[in-house]
Amino acid sequence: MKDYELRNGVKIPCMGFGTWAVDDGHVAIDSVKKAIESNYTLIDTAARYGNEKSIGVGIKESGIKREDLFLTSKVWNDHRGYDKVMEAFDQTIHDLDVDYLDLYLVHWPASKHQYENYNEINRDTWRAMIDLYKAGKVRAIGVSNFKPHHLKALMDMEIVPMVNQIECHPGHYDQETISYCQEHGMIMEAWSPLGRGRVLNDERLKQIAKRNQMSVAQLCLAWNIAHKIVPLVKSTKKERMLENLEALNHTLSEEDVHTIDTMGEFGFSGQDPDTVDF
Repeated sequence: MKDYELRNGVKIPCMGFGTWAVDDGHVAIDSVKKAIESNYTLIDTAARYGNEKSIGVGIKESGIKREDLFLTSKVWNDHRGYDKVMEAFDQTIHDLDVDYLDLYLVHWPASKHQYENYNEINRDTWRAMIDLYKAGKVRAIGVSNFKPHHLKALMDMEIVPMVNQIECHPGHYDQETISYCQEHGMIMEAWSPLGRGRVLNDERLKQIAKRNQMSVAQLCLAWNIAHKIVPLVKSTKKERMLENLEALNHTLSEEDVHTIDTMGEFGFSGQDPDTVDF
């Protein structure tokens, strides 16, 4: 597994295993064990997913050394603000049964459509993230689903986000956010890199994939990787996990990347941080 380097020198694998909508219990436990057996070392979860205890069991049962794992979680929207972030972090550490996280993210920004003082809320939340990092409880900190106008309020703080995780797949390419973050030294991660399956039957993608002798899923992942974006893939089947990893061995031409970049909008989940009601 190749990796990228965050601005503080911490290495992050260039592909990860996501656990959104992976059922709590034996499904989550077995999925994590299969992923680690398949050579995924970045495991991404969140308090909101409701499966952190099972993720922790899967990690323990896999036998992987803690230092060989890159473990990510996120603080949910009902725990914004300094004290609540600290409370949420303690619960996450307890549920995962670990001593520290490699990456902790603010799951969604407070936005103007819900809060007049959204910048103040985001800054108060981020102060807690900074203190967790300075205390050595997390190796890196970042955000998720933040657009440039959410990020700007954090850019004059002592430590700025190292990572931004957003929805990113062919048919939904937020070039403005990606360019802003990469220009400010953030590593980008992609949730829903396959558009939750919505883009896999697109005929244009099928043609490009066929020409490159890969599946459409591998094409979506290779396209993210071409943009130096870390895709977080999800599957409960080991054969699919291994197939997804094969995308690391494919390099797309600049022409193919540009063609996908300019396909226009399709397959978007509709979860815009400026309009969501959660």
